[in-house]
Amino acid sequence: MSDRLFVFDTTLRDGEQVPGCQLNTVEKIQVAKALEQLGVDVIEAGFPISSPGDYNSVIEISKAVTWPTICALTRAVEKDIDVAAESLQYAKHKRIHTGIGTSDSHIKYKFNSNRDEIIERAVKAVAYAKKYVEDVEFYAEDAGRTDNEFLARVIEAVIKAGATVVNIPDTTGYCLPDEYGEKIKYLMEHVDHIDKAIISTHCHNDLGLATANTFSGVQNGARQVEVTINGIGERAGNTSLEEIAMIMKCHKYLNIDTNINTTKIYPLSRMVSSLMNMPIQPNKAIVGRNAFAHSSGIHQDGVLKNVKTYEIMDPKDVGLDDNSIVLTARSGRAALKFRLQVLGVNVDDEQKIDVLYQKFLQLADQKKDVTDDDILMLAGADTAESHSVKLDFLQVTTGKGVKSVASIGLNISGQKFEAASSGNGPVDAAIKALKKIIQKQMTLKEFTIQAISKGSDDVGKVHMQVEYDGQMYYGFGANTDIVTASVEAYIDCINKFRVKE
Repeated sequence: MSDRLFVFDTTLRDGEQVPGCQLNTVEKIQVAKALEQLGVDVIEAGFPISSPGDYNSVIEISKAVTWPTICALTRAVEKDIDVAAESLQYAKHKRIHTGIGTSDSHIKYKFNSNRDEIIERAVKAVAYAKKYVEDVEFYAEDAGRTDNEFLARVIEAVIKAGATVVNIPDTTGYCLPDEYGEKIKYLMEHVDHIDKAIISTHCHNDLGLATANTFSGVQNGARQVEVTINGIGERAGNTSLEEIAMIMKCHKYLNIDTNINTTKIYPLSRMVSSLMNMPIQPNKAIVGRNAFAHSSGIHQDGVLKNVKTYEIMDPKDVGLDDNSIVLTARSGRAALKFRLQVLGVNVDDEQKIDVLYQKFLQLADQKKDVTDDDILMLAGADTAESHSVKLDFLQVTTGKGVKSVASIGLNISGQKFEAASSGNGPVDAAIKALKKIIQKQMTLKEFTIQAISKGSDDVGKVHMQVEYDGQMYYGFGANTDIVTASVEAYIDCINKFRVKE
């Protein structure tokens, strides 16, 4: 009989902590519903006390999904736990995830405390959460750098207090796979009543070892994995859901099963990338653009003779359809709607389909083929319609031996403004012209361009980070003209800080 591995997805909590990748409640519900279809067991919906937005998201996600457990994060603080319990009131299956740092570094510098007091606070938090819900998960923050003997004392105490899941995070991504595996094994062998709780992994990717550490934890007794779509998360990210799911699928001899419907992986990966405006690196395992591409002559020859020579997975197993419909300017609304559904975006409003279709036709006139990423970009781009600052027109003159000059027109809450400027290249000229109209002290801190596919007619995505009034704002733009995409990304930043003024 196979062991059951529970999948705990924290895309909407830990994953959303990536700067500039925050989602609104409607977008979070869209991802949560897709996670339910994927088959995840637990959805960590947010950190309710951290903001009204997170609190509301946990409430609405609890209403929107049926069978997964909805989890809310807290510190080992009674007020946190009160708010988390309130936010989970509509959840069919609810869990409070509370905890405290256990490493000597955290105890000394973060809490100015001692080991006995930390155990006391941990037990108190679990017991308090247990008053609200039966399912309580405890996290020992920085467990990766906590010595095993003390960690075992903490875990034993919280299980006795009622914890049903004990989370052993490698918070800094410091552990090596054998060290992390030994840590889980030590707990399995030295904690009384460890059979009364599930051991969970939560590994960060600072040294590129998150998936290896997670798998090592599973091999040594962990039966819950905390993961994110595309491995997103703070700093270098978290363990990738898709990598763990496919490891278990490919290595059937492990006799460890998940509930994941792997054919839903690719569409959900693209959805999260699009909604968060966070590109997927081409060589990303499982979901990267090149994951099933073969350019070496030797590899191509082998694949043509027998696909198993160089492919250990069937692309269809992760949701890549070799016979997908190619969209062109001659495609109709039905084809567009079908492709959106395949990509996990359900648009029932015919008026919205009409708007998307018109944008699709404009793009299709500029490109030979419209890719899945193009479609997802279009589906997420209509949020700009509600912005107070909109790009009316942009004209740029540039070339070798010619000084770049840009003329720009903006529509600001219905009023028209125009300006022109020269600059060191077309993007610099366009942004200088834009700043003449806005007249705010703004500083461009980061500027990233990503091509969606490989053609000269490709849509370019631009990500910008702009500093204004001591705060950072993240903007996004997409267009077949990279200068226009750059200006739209800058305008996106402006609209975000105008909302706060």
